Amino acid sequence: MIQLVGNIRKTRILVLDLIKELSLEKLNKIPHGFNNNIFWNAGHLIAAQQSICYLRGGHPISISEDFFNNFKPGSRPERFFQSDEEDEMKKLLFGSLDILENDLQINKFEPFTPWITRTGININNIGQALIYLHHHEGLHTGIIYSMKKMVQK
Repeated sequence: MIQLVGNIRKTRILVLDLIKELSLEKLNKIPHGFNNNIFWNAGHLIAAQQSICYLRGGHPISISEDFFNNFKPGSRPERFFQSDEEDEMKKLLFGSLDILENDLQINKFEPFTPWITRTGININNIGQALIYLHHHEGLHTGIIYSMKKMVQK
């Protein structure tokens, strides 16, 4: 399972590389045809991790409720995100994974409450949750990549 977290970490390194040159204005811009922006997608990686591994598994989240609510599944960017929030998001991209790794080592996710994704995938344990999370991270990384092309025009 730690290897899966390592793979997710590599995806997040790619995300940081994709967004490192973008201004706050470009991170906040909602491209035509989308209902969110790059900033929201990067923050959503963290909130989705909390939802998939912690909440759905029957455990409390390890980030602030405010951050979670801004980026949780089903939310949208309701305002312009500021530079201090960008700093927090960048720290949480990896800090939340550090906490997850620690929680895996202490078997925090035993017991794990099984659940079914919107697409009908059964998640019965933290290992399956991490596999699903890795898939989810890849989807949003692709969205970020597409949005970056659009906001740089």
